[in-house]
This record gives sequence, C-alpha cells and structure tokens, in this order.
Amino acid sequence: MSHSPVSSASSAFSLASHPPAHSSLNQITTLDKNGQEITTVGFNRFGFDSEVPLDVLRSLYLRSHYVLTTNNLDDVNDLDSGTAELQHAKFLQGHAAYQSKSIFHPDTQAISYTTLSRFPPVKLLPPSQRKRILVTGGAGFVGSHLVDRLMLLGHEVTVLDNFFTGSKTTVSHWIGHPNFEMVRHDVVEPFMIECDQIYHLACPASPPHYQFNAVKTIKTSFMGTLNMLGLAKRTKARFLISSTSVQTDRRAITEVYGDPEVHPQTEDYWGHVNPIGPRACYDEGKRVAETLTYGFQRQDGVDVRVALSFSPGKGYPLLLTPLTPFSQVNPYDGRVVSNFIVQALKGEDMTVYGDGKQTRSFQYVHDLIDGLIALMNSDETRPVNIGNSDEFTIGEFAELVRDIVEKVQDQDGDVRTRRVNIVYKEMPTDDPQKRRPDTTRAKESLAWQPRWTVRMGLEEMVRYYKAKMAEGSI
Repeated sequence: MSHSPVSSASSAFSLASHPPAHSSLNQITTLDKNGQEITTVGFNRFGFDSEVPLDVLRSLYLRSHYVLTTNNLDDVNDLDSGTAELQHAKFLQGHAAYQSKSIFHPDTQAISYTTLSRFPPVKLLPPSQRKRILVTGGAGFVGSHLVDRLMLLGHEVTVLDNFFTGSKTTVSHWIGHPNFEMVRHDVVEPFMIECDQIYHLACPASPPHYQFNAVKTIKTSFMGTLNMLGLAKRTKARFLISSTSVQTDRRAITEVYGDPEVHPQTEDYWGHVNPIGPRACYDEGKRVAETLTYGFQRQDGVDVRVALSFSPGKGYPLLLTPLTPFSQVNPYDGRVVSNFIVQALKGEDMTVYGDGKQTRSFQYVHDLIDGLIALMNSDETRPVNIGNSDEFTIGEFAELVRDIVEKVQDQDGDVRTRRVNIVYKEMPTDDPQKRRPDTTRAKESLAWQPRWTVRMGLEEMVRYYKAKMAEGSI
C-alpha cells in the first residue's frame, strides 16, 4: 500500500505574497510532487484542447458566495474596493471582476443575491470546433466541475438536472451566458435536444441520498441511461457514462465492483456485489446501466465510452469523487472527506465507521475531469478506470485530515481549545473493505495519470469549508 501522499516532503500548497498592489494578500499556490508550480489543468490530445488556466478555474469553485458580509447597507458601495478583495484573497485569485456581488447580513440572517458582474473569459472557437455538449447531473459535484471546464473551453453546454442532490448555485455563475443552458428535468423522462456529446452523470451519489428512495435510484440508473442512449442514437452523439459520478461499485468502485475480491481492480474484474442489500439499488443500477450501454453499442452502433471513476467509495461514505473543496459538495451528505473536515473544523470528534482498516483511494477532481474528457475524445471504447492508486486506510486518512486542519488553523492564528479525537462506530452494511484501481489502461490508451496528491485536495478543501463556516453558511 502506498503512503506517499501522507509522507510527501513538500507541502502541496504554499501561501505566497500577492503582488505589490495588495501586499497583504495571501494567494494559494499549488505545487506538484517535484515542487514545481501547477498553473494549468487539461491537455491538448485526441484533437481536443482541454487546457485552461488553474487560477481562472479555481476562481469559479473556490469563490466565496458572499463577497461582503455587512450589517450596514452603506457598506455596499465598498464591494469593489481593495478591502472587499482582501476579505477573500485566497479564493478570488485576482479574478474579482468575475465574482458574485451578493451581500450577507448576519444580523438578520438574510442574503441579497446578484448575478455575476461579468462572465469569466471563454475561448472563442470557430463553429467547426465548437461542440454542443449535454451534461446530465451537471449541477452535481463532478458535473459542475466538468461544466466549468467545458464552458471555459468555449463549447455550448446544456445542463440537465432535477436538483435532487445537485444545486443551482454550483453552475449559477454561467446562467445568462450565450453558450450555457440549464434545464430542470428528470432523466427518467425522455428529453430531446440536438447535441454532439453526452456526459451521462445523473444519479444520487451518497448513501443517504441513493437509499432515500431505492426504487427511484435504480429507475434513474436504468431509465435515465435508456433515455440518454436513445438520444445519442437519434442524434449520433458520442455517449459517455460515468459508473462513478456517483462513486459506483461496478466494477466499481465504481459501484460496479461492490466489495471486490481482487485488489487492485482492473476493468476486466466483474465485481462482487450483494444484489439485495441496502446499497444494491445503486450498485446494481450502475451495473445494468453498463449492460445497457454496451447493448446499444452492439445492436445500434452507438458510439459509447464507459468511465469507472474511483474515488471515495460511496458506502463508507467517502467524500468526493475527487478531493476538492467546495461549494458543489454538501458538507452533510454523509461522505467521509466532508464529514472529517467539518467535524475537525468545528472541534468535534471525528467519526470513523468500523475499525478504520478499510482502505480507499482518492483522486483530485481536476484529474478526474481530465480523464473524462480524454476518454470522451479518444477512440477507447472499453471500460477505463480513472482513479488514483495511492491507498489509505480510513484511520490513516482521518489522522491526515486532522493534521491538515490543525496546520491551516495554525497558519491563520486560530486557537484550539483541544485536539479533536477520532472515535470509531459500527460499520455500515456492505461497506467495501478495499478499493484501489488499476489504471494501466488509462495510462496506455489515454496517456492519462493523476497529477495531484491527496494533500493538495485536502488543504484546498479545508480552506474552502473554513471560509464557508466563517460566512455562516455551514
């Protein structure tokens, strides 16, 4: 088992002084394993350029929704001042012009929303290169990150979401943009549109959500996939299904793999799933969705791609499909990373289910989006694992989160009354004991491999949640 992310000698993030105009600004800088600054994400491969500046992308999801907190309306005129920028320097990254100007009033617990003052700059593509892309579940965690990337790249993006677990706020910064459309729609019902590519990510991802209405969950996996494949057949669009946008078990670990008997899991492993357990609605739903996808490929010639995204396995509740800070993630949805971070920031004991020896592999959201885009635009039609092979026990991971939270608190001068403890509770039913992907196929077919360490995602996520808690929104 690899422990490199835990013992990495260099810090993934450093707080560097912002240029002269605001000498007191602290800016987040991301360093790779070799200590070199990462300034872009994406690539130019398979005839598709997906590279965008990291600071612009980060300004979208690491932004504060409340640019100014005030009890005095006279302070509203200060929104564009240097003082306002200083309040959220770590998150604006010098892109204040593209931030919401909403105002939070803590005395009355009210917020005044506004639209963006200006949309972030997007590439101006010629019609021959601009694609019409449909993203189902585009208001969810993975979907909203994918939407941000596709929008910045200059494509026309339509988001389809019923907002059962997703939120309008995750993509609200694009509403009104001529390249963007958001539609409230349940994929269980047919939907008609003209498109070139379909990223099918729609499905509840966390155990509390997908177990809330088990029948609806399996209907979403089957009927939703059936409807989107029918759309792809009619429009001749390329179709990509993520057997994980919901941390699936397919094969899994993407839920298709269930509680795998083979470790690490390759794409050829068929899985080990309980078909009648509390997680079966999600696990079996993902498996039948894959069956349906390849049925349409063989019978109707639909151009399909299957991504097996590894990240936190849902059951345990791991947090993000990728590790990332964010507004797009519900801090109370029952997944491990968000649970640990919020508990530690609040000074509450951190809850580990089971003995803490079950393992998970986590990947950063930018790596996942890179992998999805690479697969969509490649010629690879076999299932492909997209994940990080660095593996942690849950107990080790809890200790790492606690250490990073303490590091951030120390940097910010916060005083702790005590060190939070790690407490152990009963293991959820059918929770997988081991999950780690074999990503050889992705490396060979897509020239893709993770660039980001777990520490990078955790520290960024801790800072995001810390800011949200200071706002009073958590």
